[in-house]
Amino acid sequence: MLSKVKRLLIGRPRKSTALEDEKLNKLKALAILSSDALSSVAYGTEQILLVLITAGFAALWYSIPISIAVLGLLIILILSYRQTIFSYPGGGGAYIVAQDNLGKSPSLIAGGSLLVDYILTVAVSSSAGTDAITSAFPSLHDHRIAIALVMIIFLTIMNLRGVTESASVLAIPIYLFVVAIFVLIISGIIHYLAGGAHAAAPQFGATVSNVSLFLLLKAFSSGCSALTGVEAVSNAIPNFRKPAAKNAATTLMMMGLILGCMFIGISLLAYWYGVRPNPQETVISQIANATFGRGVMYYIIQGVTALILFLAANTAYSAFPLLAFMLAKDKYMPHMFMVRGDRLGYSNGILFLSIFSALLVIVFGGNTENLIPLYAVGVFIPFTLSQLGMMIRWIRLKPAGWVVKLAINTVGMLTTLSITLIFIFTKFSQVWVVFIFLPLVLYFFMKINKHYKNTAEQLRIDITKDKPMVKGNTIIIPVAGITRVVMNTISYAKTLSDNVVAVYVGVDDEAIQKMEQKWEEWDVGIRLVVLRSRYRSIINPLRKFIDTVEWKKADEDHITVLIPQFITKHWWENILHNQTSLLMRAYLINYKDVIVTTVPFHLNK
Repeated sequence: MLSKVKRLLIGRPRKSTALEDEKLNKLKALAILSSDALSSVAYGTEQILLVLITAGFAALWYSIPISIAVLGLLIILILSYRQTIFSYPGGGGAYIVAQDNLGKSPSLIAGGSLLVDYILTVAVSSSAGTDAITSAFPSLHDHRIAIALVMIIFLTIMNLRGVTESASVLAIPIYLFVVAIFVLIISGIIHYLAGGAHAAAPQFGATVSNVSLFLLLKAFSSGCSALTGVEAVSNAIPNFRKPAAKNAATTLMMMGLILGCMFIGISLLAYWYGVRPNPQETVISQIANATFGRGVMYYIIQGVTALILFLAANTAYSAFPLLAFMLAKDKYMPHMFMVRGDRLGYSNGILFLSIFSALLVIVFGGNTENLIPLYAVGVFIPFTLSQLGMMIRWIRLKPAGWVVKLAINTVGMLTTLSITLIFIFTKFSQVWVVFIFLPLVLYFFMKINKHYKNTAEQLRIDITKDKPMVKGNTIIIPVAGITRVVMNTISYAKTLSDNVVAVYVGVDDEAIQKMEQKWEEWDVGIRLVVLRSRYRSIINPLRKFIDTVEWKKADEDHITVLIPQFITKHWWENILHNQTSLLMRAYLINYKDVIVTTVPFHLNK
């Protein structure tokens, strides 16, 4: 039944030879990998206004120069990451760049920051999409958590089905959003020029006494949340069709152009229409309402905005599994993240991302606005490390034209470092958890790496010296009675060794006497050892007996415990039986020099 449900949801398994078919062309990659960056148009301007409004309505004109500054930073980042793509065509972005040029610790900081950021991306995007829906339909506000979780489940299933299939489906609403926003911007500009804007815009260039540099920097850092997701293309180069690096660079440039035009367009309309931030209605909703009224076009824009905010999470579903794979390959994350699923995607990474983002949505009650600064810091730390790594690379290698490349990355590093520091100083109350969480992530990376190194060291052999040791085999069979299960186990044991002993643990004299008598009558040529348990425990007497046998025989024999177990035909029938065999196995498996094996006997009815 579970297998049928799985096949229905994610489809039939694909052969490994079909891996090349899972690669993305530029149009599909633009939709899937740019959804996070493009979706930030829906809240980037709003984040700027939320800070400026604290100084009064007149201060909102500062949103225009701040938006232009954000646009300038976007251009720097696009040019910088384009260089990264051609220098590191294997993908991995900031993690690989930092690893190659800065060393282990900076690379793990970059990798850990991005992993956490991708989890936050899913949580923030699903919650932001829910906000867009509840702006249009306020009656749904009480169901925001359920709506967000449904979307996370939907994206999980789509991505488990494979990159190409999810891209084919999800690209449609993403491109609809781009078209809708450009229609809104063009219509809004025409509407404004025709004198249709009724709200008074704050006077541009007016002096506002209570606007400080600190406030402007805080607003600028908030607007930089619109740049999250820019690095995703450089992380996911392996997902592109050949030539992967060239296609990735083209996709990155297309994304930067579309994002820049939409962001500055929304910021201009928000200023011209005198839009104020409203907790009950998003900035996009207010602009659409002012331009079209609450008609069909308004609801189309709200609908596709909600969709793109939900689908922004899909960028994380594309980038997180690949980054987790690279960290796992370097032995900093569990090896399960290196395993491809039935549909050739890294399904364990997809499931891990979904579970933790869903937990964040539940814990924060669907109100993840406080996570946006943390989310942005999680991006700008890798931004900075990536730019610094590229600077060192140009200085170290000095390829043709390296001075211009160095200048681009230097400007990028100084800018992103400044943004990171601005975030920390202006929003410390919201981002302080980074200073606790990141060291914890690094600690876990190091512990995992140490475990894998210790394991490899203990498993490694010298093939010129280390040879298998030939020993005998003493077999112990715990028995609860004389049954077909026991007979099946003894039959198997006799094929392995002549030194077989059965062990019966009795709790009363009558049961022990009866067992000894029946065993003698059965006469299978195997000695029965009877252990008395005064406290009705089976494990403790058996453990003491195995300790004794191990002490006497370990030098000359392997000690093998064969546990008889019958397997019911239906899974629910297991509940009707004691799970003593499972308890034995769970306990005895910790013995260093004891081999524990279950011998199954399958029931037919």
